Amino acid sequence: MSEPTAQRPAPGRLARLIITRPAAEATLWVQTLRAQGWPAQALPLIDIGEPASAEARAALQAWRADWSQVDALLFVSGAAVSHFFADGLVARPLGPVGTRFWAPGPGTARQLAQALAALGIAPERIDSPPPDAAQFDSEHLWPVVASQVVAGSRILIVRGSSADASAPPADGSLPGHGRDWLIRQCEAAGARVEACVAYERRPPVFDEADLALVAQGAMAGSAWLFSSSEALGALRVAQPLARWTEAVALVTHPRIAQAARDAGFGRVIESRPSLSDVLRALESGCTAP
Repeated sequence: MSEPTAQRPAPGRLARLIITRPAAEATLWVQTLRAQGWPAQALPLIDIGEPASAEARAALQAWRADWSQVDALLFVSGAAVSHFFADGLVARPLGPVGTRFWAPGPGTARQLAQALAALGIAPERIDSPPPDAAQFDSEHLWPVVASQVVAGSRILIVRGSSADASAPPADGSLPGHGRDWLIRQCEAAGARVEACVAYERRPPVFDEADLALVAQGAMAGSAWLFSSSEALGALRVAQPLARWTEAVALVTHPRIAQAARDAGFGRVIESRPSLSDVLRALESGCTAP
């Protein structure tokens, strides 16, 4: 990570644009944004790794072998795709594939297409919201896939869990977090919904340079890009006394926008989650150095 600058920005201009996406994604975002003249720096607020729970890892291995037994798999994020298909551990199909693959947005769909190509599965089996959808989320995915869900359908949700929730719940509910609204729609249509945890989200561990960047991120001339409410929550836990009234939050979903307002960010800019949309939002709402 580049050493953060302590220089005060000119009024209205960004001195720093802090990218909070997981490390594997943040690098590309920082490179692209810097190439467009934005002072982007990476500060991942969620660390992603394999599940700590032996039970979760065993269930993941079982689903990698038996994925073709379900009618559809929903991958909640690019991390879900990369960890489910990691190291070539997913079984290749022995015959024609009837399973559909659901993605809530174009980034996840692109990763899914690459992973499926390695198994000889055509991208036509992927369902995701149309490119002009108002948002890329479960609510906009559902109209695309609803006709596939009938009584007796089996749906597998591939997603993550938080570090404090890696063990399977004692009450038998689906493990992990996210996409609960779509799960309810599937169950209401008579489908059997199951889930596996492909990765685990953990809070960040800050070094001295990270802490300096966080401190400067509360100053005027700072913007934070949040692509999940959990990342914003991790920042609040790590810095409970910080005041964010001078900083801008650039968020990729209305729910994250509300969380940013609750955290006290002085200005909140909403954008769709694609990199091109984020660039347009920056150009409309901020001034480059």
